[in-house]
Amino acid sequence: MQTLSNLDIIRKKIHTLDSLRHELSRWRFLSKKIVFTNGCFDILHLGHVDYLSKAADEGDILIIGVNTDASTSRLKGPTRPINNEEQRVSLLAALHFVDAVILFDEPTPLELIKFVLPDVLVKGSDYNLQNIVGADVVQSNKGQVKTIEFLPGYSTTRIEEKIRSAVK
Repeated sequence: MQTLSNLDIIRKKIHTLDSLRHELSRWRFLSKKIVFTNGCFDILHLGHVDYLSKAADEGDILIIGVNTDASTSRLKGPTRPINNEEQRVSLLAALHFVDAVILFDEPTPLELIKFVLPDVLVKGSDYNLQNIVGADVVQSNKGQVKTIEFLPGYSTTRIEEKIRSAVK
């Protein structure tokens, strides 16, 4: 039996819809509690790690939907993303508590949430239930929607501003 390298393990966590469909079937067969969250995760920082580890604690499997480069640029502006989508999904997949990462290009992750049908949908506490995309889908499927407090003082925008001011 051949042992997978660490890079192979990371690559196996990065999915297309087809490969994720297979994993979802397997996890459901094993009665795993599936957690989903999403974001741009442009510059991975301690706030992201804190948030994602807490999201992972809500179930057995953590799936992260990641905005493509085009989607991130539409949301965050022409200077973003700083790290391209391949870098962003690879860094997220390298976290031991992340089970699957998948890109999405739509303005919201609604179609991906409908595809995954997670047991738990997680967003940051800057959202309330009424403005969490897919909350209705998850709840109508007997799932839960939870918010997680952010670690104060950490944001990609703040890091970007600090870098720009240091360069001036």
